[in-house]
Amino acid sequence: METFRRVPLFAGLTEEELASLARRAVEKRYSAGEVLFYEGEPCTGFFLIGQGSVKIYKTSGSGREIMLAIDTAPSSVAEVPLFDGGPYPATVSAVNDVVAYVVSKQDFHAVCLQNPNLPLKVLAVVGRRLRHLVRIVESVTFGSVRQRLASALLEFGNQAGSDVFSLPVTHEELALRLGTVREVVSRNLSRFQAEGLLRVQRREIHLLDREGLLREAETEL
Repeated sequence: METFRRVPLFAGLTEEELASLARRAVEKRYSAGEVLFYEGEPCTGFFLIGQGSVKIYKTSGSGREIMLAIDTAPSSVAEVPLFDGGPYPATVSAVNDVVAYVVSKQDFHAVCLQNPNLPLKVLAVVGRRLRHLVRIVESVTFGSVRQRLASALLEFGNQAGSDVFSLPVTHEELALRLGTVREVVSRNLSRFQAEGLLRVQRREIHLLDREGLLREAETEL
């Protein structure tokens, strides 16, 4: 029940409405690397992330991955297919140990009928995801690796709510998200460190000059 209160998607619902959803939810636990659902699978419901973080990514026919986002509890994933009737549009896997609550499409639709404002809240979440995806496409299409890396590091810091955070992905996964290779990511991290923009200690990142990174992220090509 507490997880449902904390998820932004359900802000404004009454205790009775929250309890109605919570009663219908099925708790599931996933270990790091375990897949919650695969791209293309029929949508059976959506997932509330109550604990841990998940990675959302697409896979090409050749097996190449592009990471779209990292979502950390409390959050929700797989809202879009609740409405368009299509399959899951991306794969979601656990970054670390995850506790999720699954609500079926049928149960969610029933609650929406009782609370007409809920679909508007879902659309707001979907809109934010769409803007994020547009930024990714824009970055990969027009930005340099250095620019894209600066943007990604700032995003990770914002998600962590701190300028000191553990990198939530490997260098390989970060490279896939940025449309490059691991060696290029490592080289640019070293350059940022040499320029005093950040400090790297194993997987921990210290953002030392947020304004400098922001200038890098906004550099026009």
